[in-house]
Amino acid sequence: MTKKLVWFFCAVLLTSGLSTAQAQDQLQPKDATAATRAANADILKALPFNDTQDFEDANKGFIATTPELVIKDAEGHPVWSLKDYDFLNVEKAPDTVNPSLWRQSRLNMTNGLFKVVDKVYQVRGFDLSNMTIIEGDGGLILIDPLVSPETAKAALELYRRNGTDLPVSAVIYTHSHIDHYGGVKGVVNEADVTAGKVKIIAPDKFLEEAASENVYAGTAMGRRALFHTGAILPKSARGQVDDGLGKTASLGASTLIPPTDIITAANNKMTVAGVDFEFLMAPDTEAPAEMLIYMPQFSLLDAAEDCTHTVHNLYTLRGAKVRDAKSWWKTLNTALNLYGGRVETIIAQHHWPVWGHDRVNLILSSQRDLYKLIHDQTLHLANQGHTPIEIAEMIKLPENQARMWWNRDYYGSVNHDAKAVYQLYLGWYDGNPSNLYPLPPAESAKRYVEYMGGSKAVMEKAKKSFEAGEYRWVAEVMNKVVFTEPDNAAARGLLADALEQLGYQTENGTWRNNFLQGAFELRHGTPKITIPGVATPDVVKAMAPDMLLDYMGIRLNAARADGKTLSLSWRQPGVDAVYAVELQNSVLIYTEGKKLDDPDVTVTASGETLAAILMGGAALDDKMKSGDLKVTGSADKLKELFGLLDEFPLMFNIVTP
Repeated sequence: MTKKLVWFFCAVLLTSGLSTAQAQDQLQPKDATAATRAANADILKALPFNDTQDFEDANKGFIATTPELVIKDAEGHPVWSLKDYDFLNVEKAPDTVNPSLWRQSRLNMTNGLFKVVDKVYQVRGFDLSNMTIIEGDGGLILIDPLVSPETAKAALELYRRNGTDLPVSAVIYTHSHIDHYGGVKGVVNEADVTAGKVKIIAPDKFLEEAASENVYAGTAMGRRALFHTGAILPKSARGQVDDGLGKTASLGASTLIPPTDIITAANNKMTVAGVDFEFLMAPDTEAPAEMLIYMPQFSLLDAAEDCTHTVHNLYTLRGAKVRDAKSWWKTLNTALNLYGGRVETIIAQHHWPVWGHDRVNLILSSQRDLYKLIHDQTLHLANQGHTPIEIAEMIKLPENQARMWWNRDYYGSVNHDAKAVYQLYLGWYDGNPSNLYPLPPAESAKRYVEYMGGSKAVMEKAKKSFEAGEYRWVAEVMNKVVFTEPDNAAARGLLADALEQLGYQTENGTWRNNFLQGAFELRHGTPKITIPGVATPDVVKAMAPDMLLDYMGIRLNAARADGKTLSLSWRQPGVDAVYAVELQNSVLIYTEGKKLDDPDVTVTASGETLAAILMGGAALDDKMKSGDLKVTGSADKLKELFGLLDEFPLMFNIVTP
């Protein structure tokens, strides 16, 4: 934080009668309270910390790593660094971190090139995800080339320094999340893919899902991802330590090369460079488009992201489509039935492998049972009339399941996964009419605070609750005060203190990041920063015309469009398909192949040109002047239409109104 910003907040705090030293102190992270120290001490007693098998597995097969592991882009800016996490190099957890999360955070520091079995290697700790490297006949097969081309390139170079110089024959994307394809241009040249020298293999509907998730709700998801990952929090024992799956995501400009080979349930076997692959389709599990991979030559199952060393997300806190626990447990059950009798090793595209037939079957079966229990018991309790918040408090794993480290709440959690199951089947409404039509948060907060005797009375009671360690309640009630009086520095400080203690206590990496980012913004304000979105040029280029027009409709300001009508015909050079786009009733309706008799305007432009305008990479006037976008009819009408499209500011308020 800049000195200017520090002094701005000091000035705000001084208006509340605090000294300069007190004001400075209010901006800093606090110590763990006695209640937090006690809660974290209880975790040490409850879990089997003397079980070190995960540390043995995480280090097994180690070959080499890159000293200090700082990876930079072409301009010399770091896109990945583990140096900031040196504070994790001690075994004992500090009071400000849940000991179980500390353990997971230390495991996720294990980095380098590892041999899994003969001819199969992984590079771990070079990004949020892993890259798997398979030595085929005359070529390499790479599975999931990380988030950024810089980290993917560094991972492959590490392998080449310690392995072979075989060319890359194929890249496999296990699923449609950016940490599993974003680095592809760091390991292969797109020209080689176009020439047929390199295959890009992906599950059915990969491209559609990769593009839509990162664009339709991309701004909101990008903002919330700062809370989810803790990316701008200090890396420290009082800040970001991990996100459960790995440290965080790298910061390079992600890329995408469209698949050349699509895997479907009916076409699920392939031999590449002499290696046989059996693909198990897993749609609507951890991603809408996902697949597991069995390699019979190696008795090896790659579980993609459906079986990892954590309870995973049925709903991700950054925001995404709810995942189907039923599809998830059935996928793991199918994997057990198909491969359980012959599998000897399981890997995933996060975390570390598990070896041995019995242990592989154990992790598969226990995680299968985990997702089935959350699914079944959520509906069991919902059918007894319980609400999602009540259900989340009621569901507990059986003790033998809960003591397995791979079933701990590091990334997903039983609590918010149960709410996801409820949402999938029953939606956001809990059935109580009082919750059907509530007031908006700011207006509701003012009424609450008024009914409770005003902000001073609320804060006096909340301070006593804080001293008693009732941080969940303090966070709930102080949120009302902050939404009533957003400039009340003392209220913001007390809410920040409560969220901070919740962050220090939680086992879940993403919960910790959310709590601590909330505390950070309450103390320092909403950051005024620019962050590259996930709608990168390669992702935008992959968007089908329907998706571009969908996004155009999403950006339309319905209130300003009220009463307006407009008709547009969109033609793409060299493409027969014509799109009719009609503005009416404050929506944009588009129809492929429909011919408009007398459109207000006809636009001739490629999808890439339209995408550049829609995604903010180019101005409409510039594209018209360059001839990339040709207009017949009323250019003013076209400008009017684009003038109705809102920009989406990334850094909107979350913890304040």
